[in-house]
Amino acid sequence: MDILHIIALAIIQGLTEFLPISSSAHLILPNQVLGWPDQGLAFDVAVHFGTLLAVIAYFRKDVWALIRDGLAGFGSGKFTDDGRLAWLIVLATIPAGLAGLAFQGFIETTLRSAAVIASTTIIFGVVLWWADARSVHTHTLAQLNWKRALAIGAAQALALIPGTSRSGITMTAGLMLGMERKDAARFSFLMSIPIIALSALLLIIELLEQSQPVHWHDLFLGTVLSGISAFVCIHYFLQFINRIGMAPFAIYRLLLGAALFWMILG
Repeated sequence: MDILHIIALAIIQGLTEFLPISSSAHLILPNQVLGWPDQGLAFDVAVHFGTLLAVIAYFRKDVWALIRDGLAGFGSGKFTDDGRLAWLIVLATIPAGLAGLAFQGFIETTLRSAAVIASTTIIFGVVLWWADARSVHTHTLAQLNWKRALAIGAAQALALIPGTSRSGITMTAGLMLGMERKDAARFSFLMSIPIIALSALLLIIELLEQSQPVHWHDLFLGTVLSGISAFVCIHYFLQFINRIGMAPFAIYRLLLGAALFWMILG
C-alpha cells in the first residue's frame, strides 16, 4: 500500500473503532469509492492491535484494578465494585464470543456487502438516536447488575453484522437500560478489551496460515497511527458525550448510509 493509504486507513480504524459510527462502513469507502486496494489481513491485525493498546493505555488504572480485584474476589468470595465489574465484563463478552464462533463463516460469506452495511448503518443509527432520546440517563456503572451486563453483551453480538458498530450497539443497549451516557460509553470501551483481543488473536491465527509476505514497516506504522487516533478519540468522546449526546452521531450515520446507497445504486 502507498503511505497515504496506510495513514488514512489506520486513522479511520482508530477513530471508528470507538465512535458509534461503524468502522466497517468507513473502511469500504476508500476501496469502493476511491478504488484503493484491499488493505489485507496483516494490516487488519496491526490496526486492531493498535486500538487494543490504546484502550488499555487509556484505562490502564481501571484495567489494573479490574484484574487485581476480580482475581482477589474470585478467591475470597468478597468483591469490590471493581472486582464485580470485572466479572460483569467477562459475562458480557460471552454472547459475542459464542456468536462469533457459530456464525463468523456465514457472516463473512453472506453479510459483508455494501447493501447490508448501508442498511445497518441507517437502522442502528435511528435506534441509537431513539435510545438516547428516551433514556432516563440515571443509572451508573455501580448500579450495573448481571442481567443488564448480559443484555449489553447480547447486543454486542449483533456487532458481528457489518455496519452495526460494536461501540454503537453496546452504547445503545446501555442507554436503553437507563445508563448515563458517559457510563454507557465507559462500559462499552472496557468491554472492547477482551473482544478486540479475541478478534486480533483469531486474525493472527488466520494470518499465520497464509504464506503471503509481511511488510513489517507498514504494519508498525498502522499500529502506531491507529493507536494514537483511538486514544485521542476515547479521550475527547468521554469529555464531550454528556454535552452533545448521541444525535450528531446518529445523523452522521443516516447521511453515511444514504451516501452508501447512492454509491450502490448510482
